Amino acid sequence: MAADYSTLVSKVWNYAHVLRDQGISYGDYIEQITFLLFLKMDQERTEYLNEPSIIPAKWRWEKLGLLSGDALELQYRHTLEALAEERGLIGTIYRKAQNKLTDPAKLKKIVSLIDDETWIGIGVDVKGSIYEGLLEKNAAEVKSGAGQYFTPRPLIDVMTKLIDPRIGETVHDPACGTGGFLLSAYEHMRQQPGAQDRSNQRKLREQSLSGTDIVDEVVRLCGMNLYLHGIGNGESPIKSGDALASDPGDRYNVILTNPPFGKKSSYRVIGDDGAVKTEQESYERGDFKFTTSNKQLNFMQHILTIMESNGRAGVVLPDNVLFEAGSAGEGIRRRLLTQFKFHTLLRLPTGIFYANGVKANVLFFDKHAPRADNKPNTKALWVYDLRTNTNFTLKKNPLKVSDLDDFAASYRAGNISKRKESNRFKRFSVDELLKRDKLNLDIFWLKDDSLDDIDTLPPPDVIAAQIVDNLQAALEAFQAVAEELGAKGA
Repeated sequence: MAADYSTLVSKVWNYAHVLRDQGISYGDYIEQITFLLFLKMDQERTEYLNEPSIIPAKWRWEKLGLLSGDALELQYRHTLEALAEERGLIGTIYRKAQNKLTDPAKLKKIVSLIDDETWIGIGVDVKGSIYEGLLEKNAAEVKSGAGQYFTPRPLIDVMTKLIDPRIGETVHDPACGTGGFLLSAYEHMRQQPGAQDRSNQRKLREQSLSGTDIVDEVVRLCGMNLYLHGIGNGESPIKSGDALASDPGDRYNVILTNPPFGKKSSYRVIGDDGAVKTEQESYERGDFKFTTSNKQLNFMQHILTIMESNGRAGVVLPDNVLFEAGSAGEGIRRRLLTQFKFHTLLRLPTGIFYANGVKANVLFFDKHAPRADNKPNTKALWVYDLRTNTNFTLKKNPLKVSDLDDFAASYRAGNISKRKESNRFKRFSVDELLKRDKLNLDIFWLKDDSLDDIDTLPPPDVIAAQIVDNLQAALEAFQAVAEELGAKGA
């Protein structure tokens, strides 16, 4: 089966190179595969599983298979336009869909390529993995920009294992990308006792998972990815939109997410004189205790809002969230320590994301009701340093699950009180943390061996990226101080 998987991934992907020569990007190719594959899968579900089609008869797969030339291109274009107006999962996948395969010969080739395979017969796990394989190849090709929705699979799976979502709980990702966390949670839950019960299967497929993403193209990829794994019942578990725009009102038991890396929310404005200005976008929400243009800090506030009572979260965030000065950064960290149980921080190594030099962490925290004695809900924060003196690259030395084994063992899921300190795992009391200058939680203690040997320094592009990141962080700190001084003087 593994051979079938790799062969089919290569078969479907290789044609992307032909289309690339015709000016069609890899991303557009994946998008068009999404549109066509959904039609083919719907047709197979009807034929082999006797399930009713969710596609209007006029736009089903068999209509395309009968055509060629300009008639095929016209039918495909009208199909995309019509399905974009549908509701539920169909409307999500075909939202704003456009035909990028305008050459009828190329379109016929891809239709034939998909038609030659029986996707239902491959099995849910493998066909979903095939699609994920295409997404991974796409992310590897485009590199820059892929990091916004591509998180290393070993990290996703370990985070899911430690958070341990259970059947009957709701799992949400407010920046879902192509659905990696949601699929990992689904696989984790369906291995649990009782998962084969019919009512539990329905819960898993139709009620347990949800996500939001602001990029239409990514939302449709996620919708298709979930569909290929059997998730959804015609309704879309994924919404297209800005998760930060408002409080959705829904609350979730588990949050697993890696929000976009960009620190600032901004947009371009063209004035009457034609000059282009960049405006910083801050979100004014009643549930947000602090107003800031820092996207990660806003995502943190959003996550704190949408967590159910006694909810659990695992969130990937860049270093700036741990040290950014100003009332928002310090206030959100204080709130996390006092009103929530912020129990674990994993310092991630560099070299595991497609963006060079990214320094990120995983924050694990729980939501609890305020204590009667008004003391902080966090007793101590345990920090695991997987960054210092480790070296990972995307191809030669990618992050593996085994690289996270010691952290997972040290975490002691379900039995945190039995944790023990080690060289890489240290305990910091909440009283100690609350006294730190600017409430800086960027904590490290290991000696960096690379500082003693110039030959072990990172590549120049990584060093440059780190310098830029540090300068941006400093500039933002100065800007926060200036804003506060201005507010006090007003």
